[in-house]
Amino acid sequence: MTKQKIIVGLSGGVDSAVAALLIKRAGHEVSGLFMKNWEDDDTEDFCSSREDLIAAAAAADAIGIELDVVNFSAEYRDRVFAEFLREYQAGRTPNPDVLCNSEVKFKAFLDHAVTLGADKIATGHYAQVREFHGSAGAEWQLLRGEDGNKDQSYFLYRLNQAQLSRTLFPVGHLYKREVRKIAAEAGLPNHARKDSTGICFIGERPFREFLARYLPRQPGEIRILDSDRVIGQHEGLMYYTLGQREGLGIGGVRGAPEEPWFVAAKDMVRNILWVVQGHDHPSLFGNTLQAADLSWISGQAPHTHWVYAAKTRYRQPDAACQVERIDAAACTIEFAAPQWSVTPGQSAVLYESRVCLGGGIITTSGMSA
Repeated sequence: MTKQKIIVGLSGGVDSAVAALLIKRAGHEVSGLFMKNWEDDDTEDFCSSREDLIAAAAAADAIGIELDVVNFSAEYRDRVFAEFLREYQAGRTPNPDVLCNSEVKFKAFLDHAVTLGADKIATGHYAQVREFHGSAGAEWQLLRGEDGNKDQSYFLYRLNQAQLSRTLFPVGHLYKREVRKIAAEAGLPNHARKDSTGICFIGERPFREFLARYLPRQPGEIRILDSDRVIGQHEGLMYYTLGQREGLGIGGVRGAPEEPWFVAAKDMVRNILWVVQGHDHPSLFGNTLQAADLSWISGQAPHTHWVYAAKTRYRQPDAACQVERIDAAACTIEFAAPQWSVTPGQSAVLYESRVCLGGGIITTSGMSA
């Protein structure tokens, strides 16, 4: 084994701590780096970065490695949060974790680590990397994590060959329960720490109040898609996503059956939120989608008319599909069975068995409007 200098992104959570522990046990030169990427309202009212830093420092001390701190708040605001706001303002529902990974964790962090002399970086993501030698030559592949319930390859589909070649995912072959067991047996103080949730690097916030600080509220009508009947008022289209059931504020509607309401479409021009009743309403399903801002891990687009698996949101079961059309700007994906509530702004990610091929941002979903 060739000893390498590896810098681990320590977040304060158990996954990154075990990643660092395993690399050290393998005999490499290891240090930790804590990234501070959010400064607005970073107070004790929420899960603050100070709390995360304390947990990361305690884990680094237990492992016996040094920990440095770097502030990427400017990069996060310019590359991730600004796009996050633009997408919501346009009526789409973005996934900031995708952009956060490609622009901060595997760009700003990787670039910084290289300046410190690192051979590679490592994180606690549940994914795997392998060097594959095929007929087209050698390439780095991104594989699903072994733990299907924790697999995070969906969020990593925008990584490229240069990034993957210098990245390690030491816990990707493990199940979460195994990670916690390793941490507990090693005496890591964060072995039982709760997993982080909420917006990447921002954490949990009262979402509507948080978004309203940056985007003005624009109330409007809620109408039934089938009849054009006005049945309520929404607080602003940015607060709603396709398929949403909770938080619509629609009570009993005269003449309507006692079934739950779901968001079916958003009319950004007229500021109307269209809703339908019933989870299985036809307007909530579609067989096709268009995706843009494409990113392919190998650097080459996949073949058209081959059978792939796709996810249109995290934790969604694989859906059989074909790529019907693809060019440099966009692609069209057709599913073997209708998909429920495919949402513009989310990512469509393609897989071939365990291998994540890449994907793009959903622009249209083929749903009725």
